[in-house]
Amino acid sequence: MGMGGGNKGQGRVTMSEINVTPMVDVMLVLLIIFMVTAPLIQQGVKVNLPEARATPVEAADKKLVLSIDAGRRVFIGDAEVVLDELETKLAANAKAQADKEVYLHADRDVPYGVVVEVMAAAQRAGITNVGMITDPAAAPAASKEKKKEAKR
Repeated sequence: MGMGGGNKGQGRVTMSEINVTPMVDVMLVLLIIFMVTAPLIQQGVKVNLPEARATPVEAADKKLVLSIDAGRRVFIGDAEVVLDELETKLAANAKAQADKEVYLHADRDVPYGVVVEVMAAAQRAGITNVGMITDPAAAPAASKEKKKEAKR
Protein backbone atom coordinates (compact mmCIF):
# COMPACT_ATOMS: atom_id res chain seq x y z
CA MET A 1 0.00 0.00 0.00
CA GLY A 2 1.87 3.09 -1.24
CA MET A 3 1.41 6.63 0.17
CA GLY A 4 2.83 8.74 -2.70
CA GLY A 5 1.14 9.27 -6.04
CA GLY A 6 4.11 8.39 -8.27
CA ASN A 7 5.73 5.70 -6.13
CA LYS A 8 4.38 2.59 -7.81
CA GLY A 9 6.60 0.45 -5.64
CA GLN A 10 10.00 1.41 -7.16
CA GLY A 11 11.35 3.45 -4.12
CA ARG A 12 11.23 6.85 -5.86
CA VAL A 13 8.81 9.56 -4.75
CA THR A 14 7.95 12.50 -6.93
CA MET A 15 7.61 15.80 -4.99
CA SER A 16 4.83 17.93 -6.38
CA GLU A 17 5.65 21.09 -4.34
CA ILE A 18 8.77 23.15 -3.62
CA ASN A 19 10.24 22.94 -0.13
CA VAL A 20 10.73 26.62 0.86
CA THR A 21 12.05 25.98 4.37
CA PRO A 22 15.78 26.10 3.41
CA MET A 23 15.20 29.31 1.42
CA VAL A 24 13.45 30.95 4.40
CA ASP A 25 16.34 29.86 6.66
CA VAL A 26 18.89 31.45 4.33
CA MET A 27 16.85 34.66 4.08
CA LEU A 28 16.63 34.95 7.88
CA VAL A 29 20.39 34.45 8.24
CA LEU A 30 21.06 37.12 5.59
CA LEU A 31 18.64 39.50 7.32
CA ILE A 32 20.45 39.06 10.63
CA ILE A 33 23.85 39.60 8.97
CA PHE A 34 22.67 42.85 7.34
CA MET A 35 21.13 44.08 10.60
CA VAL A 36 24.41 43.50 12.45
CA THR A 37 26.74 44.95 9.80
CA ALA A 38 24.70 48.01 8.77
CA PRO A 39 25.65 50.13 11.82
CA LEU A 40 29.32 49.20 11.33
CA ILE A 41 29.29 50.36 7.73
CA GLN A 42 27.93 53.81 8.57
CA GLN A 43 30.52 54.72 11.21
CA GLY A 44 33.50 55.58 9.00
CA VAL A 45 36.59 57.27 10.40
CA LYS A 46 36.35 58.48 14.01
CA VAL A 47 37.50 62.06 14.43
CA ASN A 48 36.93 64.68 17.11
CA LEU A 49 35.34 67.48 15.08
CA PRO A 50 35.75 71.14 15.94
CA GLU A 51 32.61 72.99 16.97
CA ALA A 52 31.30 75.92 14.97
CA ARG A 53 28.16 78.00 14.85
CA ALA A 54 26.95 77.71 11.32
CA THR A 55 23.72 76.81 9.63
CA PRO A 56 23.73 73.26 8.32
CA VAL A 57 23.94 72.74 4.58
CA GLU A 58 21.35 70.45 3.07
CA ALA A 59 22.89 67.71 0.94
CA ALA A 60 20.59 65.96 -1.50
CA ASP A 61 23.05 63.24 -2.45
CA LYS A 62 26.01 61.56 -0.82
CA LYS A 63 29.23 63.57 -1.10
CA LEU A 64 32.83 62.43 -1.12
CA VAL A 65 34.40 62.94 2.32
CA LEU A 66 38.12 63.31 3.06
CA SER A 67 38.87 62.49 6.69
CA ILE A 68 41.98 63.29 8.73
CA ASP A 69 42.17 61.58 12.11
CA ALA A 70 44.19 62.66 15.14
CA GLY A 71 47.10 60.49 13.96
CA ARG A 72 47.27 62.60 10.74
CA ARG A 73 46.12 59.68 8.61
CA VAL A 74 44.10 60.68 5.55
CA PHE A 75 41.09 58.73 4.28
CA ILE A 76 38.96 58.96 1.15
CA GLY A 77 35.69 57.67 2.49
CA ASP A 78 36.86 54.75 4.65
CA ALA A 79 39.97 53.91 2.59
CA GLU A 80 43.27 55.13 4.02
CA VAL A 81 45.47 57.03 1.58
CA VAL A 82 49.06 58.20 1.96
CA LEU A 83 49.16 62.00 1.80
CA ASP A 84 51.69 61.90 -1.05
CA GLU A 85 49.25 59.82 -3.14
CA LEU A 86 46.13 61.84 -2.30
CA GLU A 87 46.33 64.05 -5.39
CA THR A 88 46.65 61.01 -7.69
CA LYS A 89 43.81 59.16 -5.98
CA LEU A 90 41.50 62.18 -6.16
CA ALA A 91 42.38 62.77 -9.81
CA ALA A 92 41.43 59.14 -10.53
CA ASN A 93 38.23 59.24 -8.44
CA ALA A 94 35.25 59.51 -10.77
CA LYS A 95 32.89 60.99 -8.14
CA ALA A 96 35.38 63.69 -7.15
CA GLN A 97 36.04 64.61 -10.77
CA ALA A 98 32.34 64.68 -11.65
CA ASP A 99 31.27 66.78 -8.66
CA LYS A 100 34.47 68.87 -8.35
CA GLU A 101 33.57 68.93 -4.65
CA VAL A 102 34.74 67.17 -1.46
CA TYR A 103 34.03 67.63 2.22
CA LEU A 104 36.86 67.73 4.73
CA HIS A 105 36.25 65.88 8.01
CA ALA A 106 39.30 66.68 10.14
CA ASP A 107 39.95 66.09 13.81
CA ARG A 108 40.26 69.23 15.91
CA ASP A 109 43.75 68.20 17.05
CA VAL A 110 45.17 68.00 13.52
CA PRO A 111 47.64 70.82 12.84
CA TYR A 112 46.48 73.50 10.43
CA GLY A 113 49.41 72.73 8.12
CA VAL A 114 48.18 69.18 7.52
CA VAL A 115 44.69 70.44 6.70
CA VAL A 116 46.15 72.92 4.23
CA GLU A 117 48.27 70.17 2.61
CA VAL A 118 45.13 68.06 2.07
CA MET A 119 43.24 71.05 0.66
CA ALA A 120 46.14 71.85 -1.69
CA ALA A 121 46.26 68.23 -2.90
CA ALA A 122 42.53 68.39 -3.62
CA GLN A 123 42.99 71.64 -5.53
CA ARG A 124 45.85 70.17 -7.60
CA ALA A 125 43.56 67.21 -8.41
CA GLY A 126 41.09 69.62 -9.99
CA ILE A 127 38.61 69.87 -7.13
CA THR A 128 37.39 73.43 -6.83
CA ASN A 129 35.01 73.21 -3.87
CA VAL A 130 36.12 71.98 -0.45
CA GLY A 131 33.55 72.01 2.36
CA MET A 132 34.40 71.72 6.05
CA ILE A 133 32.44 69.38 8.35
CA THR A 134 32.06 70.54 11.96
CA ASP A 135 29.99 69.65 14.98
CA PRO A 136 27.10 72.04 15.47
CA ALA A 137 27.72 74.41 18.35
CA ALA A 138 26.26 73.40 21.67
CA ALA A 139 23.03 75.04 22.71
CA PRO A 140 23.54 78.24 24.74
CA ALA A 141 22.05 76.66 27.90
CA ALA A 142 24.33 73.66 27.61
CA SER A 143 27.40 75.83 27.07
CA LYS A 144 26.55 77.88 30.19
CA GLU A 145 26.43 74.67 32.20
CA LYS A 146 29.85 73.68 30.84
CA LYS A 147 31.27 77.06 31.90
CA LYS A 148 29.80 76.63 35.40
CA GLU A 149 31.36 73.18 35.67
CA ALA A 150 34.70 74.53 34.45
CA LYS A 151 34.69 77.21 37.17
CA ARG A 152 34.21 74.61 39.91
